[in-house]
Amino acid sequence: GSLLLAVRFYSSARAALLIPSTALGVLLLLVSALLAYAGIRRSLRNASLLVALCLTLSALWSGYGVILILAGQGALPGPSDAHDALVPGLATFTLALLLLAVVGFLSGEPLLGLVAAAVSLASAHEVALHCSSSLGPSAVACGHLSVCLVGGYFALGRILHLLTRGSLALPGSDLPEKKAQEQGRGSAGSTNPFAAPGLFLNMLSASVFCCRLLGVTHRLFLGHVPWLWAAGTYQIGLCVLSYRAMDALMATAFGFTSILKFAAGYCLLYPAWQPEEPSLPTPFLVVFSILFAVLALFLSLQSPVDGLYLLVFVTYCIALACSPRGFFAGGPQGVAVAIFVSSALVALIHLYNVRARAKIPTGKGAVKALLARRSLLKLREGPGLHAPYLGYSKYADAEVLTYACSVLASFALTATGDPQAPLATVVIPWVVVAGGILKLLGGSVAFARGKTLESSAFILYSVMWIIWGLTRYSGLCGTARSFHTAVGIISFMLFNSFIVFCSLFLNMAWFFYSLTFMLIAVSFLLDAIHALPTGYDIAATLIFGLVSFYCFLAALASSTFEGCCLPMGRPMVQLSGVGAGTTKCLHLPARKASSVKRIADILRNGGTCGIPTDTVYVLVAACSRPDAVEKAHRSKRQAQDRPMSLWISSLKQLEPAKHLFTPLLWDFMEAAWPSPISLVIPRGEWVDFLGMKDSAKYVGTPQSVAIRIPDCSVTTHLIDLVGPIVVTSANPTGEADTTHHNQVYAKLGDKVDAVLCAGPSPENIASTVVDCTKIDSGNIGFFRVGIIPKSQV
Repeated sequence: GSLLLAVRFYSSARAALLIPSTALGVLLLLVSALLAYAGIRRSLRNASLLVALCLTLSALWSGYGVILILAGQGALPGPSDAHDALVPGLATFTLALLLLAVVGFLSGEPLLGLVAAAVSLASAHEVALHCSSSLGPSAVACGHLSVCLVGGYFALGRILHLLTRGSLALPGSDLPEKKAQEQGRGSAGSTNPFAAPGLFLNMLSASVFCCRLLGVTHRLFLGHVPWLWAAGTYQIGLCVLSYRAMDALMATAFGFTSILKFAAGYCLLYPAWQPEEPSLPTPFLVVFSILFAVLALFLSLQSPVDGLYLLVFVTYCIALACSPRGFFAGGPQGVAVAIFVSSALVALIHLYNVRARAKIPTGKGAVKALLARRSLLKLREGPGLHAPYLGYSKYADAEVLTYACSVLASFALTATGDPQAPLATVVIPWVVVAGGILKLLGGSVAFARGKTLESSAFILYSVMWIIWGLTRYSGLCGTARSFHTAVGIISFMLFNSFIVFCSLFLNMAWFFYSLTFMLIAVSFLLDAIHALPTGYDIAATLIFGLVSFYCFLAALASSTFEGCCLPMGRPMVQLSGVGAGTTKCLHLPARKASSVKRIADILRNGGTCGIPTDTVYVLVAACSRPDAVEKAHRSKRQAQDRPMSLWISSLKQLEPAKHLFTPLLWDFMEAAWPSPISLVIPRGEWVDFLGMKDSAKYVGTPQSVAIRIPDCSVTTHLIDLVGPIVVTSANPTGEADTTHHNQVYAKLGDKVDAVLCAGPSPENIASTVVDCTKIDSGNIGFFRVGIIPKSQV
């Protein structure tokens, strides 16, 4: 990116630029996409400063590139337009990269700090060039060339590190391998590597209005929209990444602030085709300030610094509500200065705390000690803070943001604008971005967490908000409504009726949430057929908004405190059978040794568990517990032609009985295992050496037993802890194999005591079952050809 700009500034004295503005803008957008990819991929492996650096530079090049494209297409014709458009973003990233450089030097990553300092210096030179032509473009080009030299050295060091597999690296080019997953999870932004880039983006949007207030730029106009919308788009991405970092509250905060950025960009874009400034709905902004205040309160319980920081946005929303001109007024622009300064300070704290061992205190310990004295409230902590009911998820719960977006979208509909000029009232950003895009994000996260009904509802409602928001409040359908609009709304209502019915079996809050949204859909339908009673739409949106607000508070409370502070209610219709009881099946992540130990304890105590293997999931019981083996046999309704098999972890467990096996069979077992090959061998006295006792009658047939050593470290480690186990497929007899941990409980219900979760199975095919009862006569057969073909056996 800096090389492209260096070429541009060196050739600026020519009559024709060497790289046209439009082409340069497109190239910078490509570079920004690659940088964003590098930052995201790097974040999955460690918490290096490279994550924040890549994402910050990506935002810089994306906004810069769009402005160059606008300039190349003649959208910025004025002599000072390029200056007014570029200066706010360049000034912001000059400071942001300087903060990154300081933290890089302090935390032992000097080369990354040097890269950040070089880009910061080049950006500062360009700001000085726009403010005074006496500097000259050559100084800016030299600054960008220094970035190329430092970046090239770093790239060369990483290439050598990759090619030599870490044995050779240039000084300073090595990166720490501290895994992000090993950091403390669930803390509000304190160890979230994406918090600092998100705060830089808050600085970026605030800088646009700070520069106007301080007289650095002449006006607010179209040229500032790329910075605002780039900041909003990147913050939505950082919202998703913060959920990935298990920081749900900071992710919610980023979702909120991204909405403000899109609304600000819309307000600056509207005068491009209309002479007047758009108006902001006052009631909506009051509601938004309440949501910010509630989120700040809960965030301050986990990180007081972050909670106090969000109070600045409460003030910002109130200032916007009190100013008829909205973002163009001096009051909100003054608050933007406070946002810029506070964002820089909090970003510095987050940057330093992610990398440094001696962290800057954020007040979390004081709040924790204060709550410890009170027995009423106890903060939720620990590794299982964001664990879903079934299995585990890579994302924290996003329901807080989704319910808040429902509140925002519903109250935005109460705005009564001019039907002849629907775009003059700022409604689309609140309805489309909040009710549509962010709710779609929340639905996707809910789906990733295994919440099928909730995700379906969120995605369906987001589609409705997007379609209705664009058609109604952008004037696409005009003053006339059509029959086709009514048909589409009725189709949606049929889908929502199914969700209302299903929510009867979920909880009371969800039933009222889906039912009151039906009132919103009815108001859409009545409006489409010109039969909307006066005040009905406002009443319906207020009811839905209040229900959504309660769900927002309940989700916040349940994710912050132990126990149920604000209940969601019991199911209105209670089913009998699977899932109807109060007993919960434990779902433990297989990647943790403590989970395997806990499963072993359950098996030793007579439980049955679903576990992953080298093929599909299986149901197991300890051979030393005949009652558990009998339970597994009953739970499967085991068919006579599919007897239960026996698994061991090593042939050492059969060493005392080696003399009971023929040499050929023993050699064949040594050659075949560990693998997904089950060997059916003659039953004999060797079974007694495994301590099976009364369990033996449930394993195999009177003539033979299927035995195997699985090629799965988790399974063999479990067998080492428990001893030989009896195994059967984790599905009712006759059904398809189970290939995911969520399917184990879905198929077997309360008949299984715990599930060891490892996600999707490595294979969708079961093991190969070989008949070795006549191996000494030179013959083997196949009961089932599974993942291992006959030729390999």
